[in-house]
Amino acid sequence: MTRVKSFISVLALLLAGMTGTAQQKYYTTEQLPDLIQCIPAPPDSLSYGFAYDIMRYQWGKAQRQDSLRADIAKRDAVWSYEALFAEFAGTFGLTVTEESTPAIWKVMTRALSTTDQMRVAPKAFYHRRRPFEVFHEPMLTGEEASLSGEGSYPSGHTMRGWTAALLLSEVNPAAADTLFARAWMYGESRVIAGAHWQSDVDATRSAAAIGYAYLHNSEEFQADMALAKDEFRRIAAAGEQGREHFVSLTEAVPDAILEIRYFGTYNFVGDRIDGYLAPTALLTHEAADALKAVSDDLIKQGYRLKIYDAYRPQRAVDHFVRWAADVKDTRMKKPFYPGLNKRVLFKQEYIMEKSGHTRGSTVDLTLFDMATGKEVDMGGTFDWFGPESHPDYCGNPDTGEYKPLRKGGLTEQQFRNRMILRNAMLRHGFKPLSTEWWHFTLAREPFPETYFNFPVR
Repeated sequence: MTRVKSFISVLALLLAGMTGTAQQKYYTTEQLPDLIQCIPAPPDSLSYGFAYDIMRYQWGKAQRQDSLRADIAKRDAVWSYEALFAEFAGTFGLTVTEESTPAIWKVMTRALSTTDQMRVAPKAFYHRRRPFEVFHEPMLTGEEASLSGEGSYPSGHTMRGWTAALLLSEVNPAAADTLFARAWMYGESRVIAGAHWQSDVDATRSAAAIGYAYLHNSEEFQADMALAKDEFRRIAAAGEQGREHFVSLTEAVPDAILEIRYFGTYNFVGDRIDGYLAPTALLTHEAADALKAVSDDLIKQGYRLKIYDAYRPQRAVDHFVRWAADVKDTRMKKPFYPGLNKRVLFKQEYIMEKSGHTRGSTVDLTLFDMATGKEVDMGGTFDWFGPESHPDYCGNPDTGEYKPLRKGGLTEQQFRNRMILRNAMLRHGFKPLSTEWWHFTLAREPFPETYFNFPVR
């Protein structure tokens, strides 16, 4: 046991250096539950469990081929509170910092530094070799020197990530589903990196729950958590301040028809998108006024506008990015991107980390024929990922010249229909996007550098 105690002491000192020696903890190591007694031993090398670990290690190596997922795994490897909180900022709704959210920062760092202690003893006790050590292969994240010989069971990163999700979801329960989805990815990143076996990660989620439950015995923790919740409520209320620059299109353009795709599940993700709390379309006052002029123009021609999306909070864009990283989720491939491998959606900029929609003066829309009572045939659907959605597909949108393809493509009427919408939008101050016939941004948008994040409701 002398060797084990010595190893624990070394790890404890290392841990203190990584978490900050001045950080006051809610409990000492001796007061916390002993994970050696709480969680099972890691799988034996001859067991089915270890066979599954090997299979998941191979899965993790395959995930490295996806540059977006690999980048996320690299970011998740950074061992600091700032990096951790930055990764959860989009799903939580705030970036937690010591300056801007002192109460949330305090309870998070105190709690995490407390539960971090719990992994030291089982790491020393089991001293399990990490995947990159067993297979003598390089890690994705280049951590070999710092992790060799440290022990992989349980996972420190997963302990932090899962505990962070538990803490943040108590502060903001409305974000619990997306917080835990991100925390799940955070643990999987350690498998992808080659730092941990899948069984390390799985056991650590339970270990984090044990530590988190124990924290609630502390009156100091409960008091700090109450202050954190109050702080979040104040900041969330203040976060609605940008809303005064926006107007509902139901009020501004009463003739428009709304079909807000991201409030429902018929979209390229297949789920309701984060930040869409109601089937509402919002735009800045300036963009809404211009769109009212477009509507009045088109009504004279026998058309109404149909709106698919307008203002889009940053948290929704973050949801798209997470979805793009999950290459296994191809539920909506057939109706939206049948000709593309999902791995290229980010690379080819169908999905981006920033969107003009978030600035509040961009709208996705089509035409509705008042005579037929149907959508106008544009020869393609909203959010179709492919060249068929480009305004210059089968024609020159600047001159209006139709150029049929030898086989397939748009009919001349479909191209003309797109031009009716495009020309009306341009006449009233909007500019088009080169890849989507339905997408237009007010040329003189009032907030060209501001990305809002208040929810749509």
